[in-house]
Amino acid sequence: MRRIASITVVLLFLATYPVAAQAPQAPVHAWLFGSWIGGVFPPPVTLSMQECLSEPTVIITRDVVMQMTMTSPTYLQRQVQTVRATEDGFIFQFTAEPPTAHGGALDQAPTPPEAGFGCASPDILTVQRRGDNQIVFPGCAAYPYPLIRCASR
Repeated sequence: MRRIASITVVLLFLATYPVAAQAPQAPVHAWLFGSWIGGVFPPPVTLSMQECLSEPTVIITRDVVMQMTMTSPTYLQRQVQTVRATEDGFIFQFTAEPPTAHGGALDQAPTPPEAGFGCASPDILTVQRRGDNQIVFPGCAAYPYPLIRCASR
C-alpha cells in the first residue's frame, strides 16, 4: 500500500511539473499596465474612474506606450523594445522607428509627431515608482509632474 501511495505521489509531482515550468511569466513592467493621468499638469486630487479613463495622459501595455499630445487628438504610440527593472522603477528602450499616432478624427494622416517624452533621449524612458499608484518620468521636460493610475473598478 505504501509503495502504491509513494508511486502515486511521484507521478502526480511529475505530471504537474511541466505545466508549472511552462507557465508564462508576467513581464517585469506588468505593474505599470493601464491608464495614467497627470504628468503634464498636476494630477487632480478628486477624479472619478470614468473621468480618468476618458482622457488618460499615458497608457502602458506590454508592447506599446501611448502618450497624449497637446497639439493632436491622437495618441503618440511608441513600440517597446526592452524593459529593465531598477531598484525604484523601470527603464524602457523603444524601437528607433518613428512614433505613430492613432485614434484621430476621421483617421486623417497626422503630421509626424515629435518623438519621445521630452527626455534626454527620445528612445529611452525612465519611470520611477513613487507609491502604489504614482509614478514620475525623471528628467523629462514634457512630464514635470507625477502621474497617478486611473482606477480600473
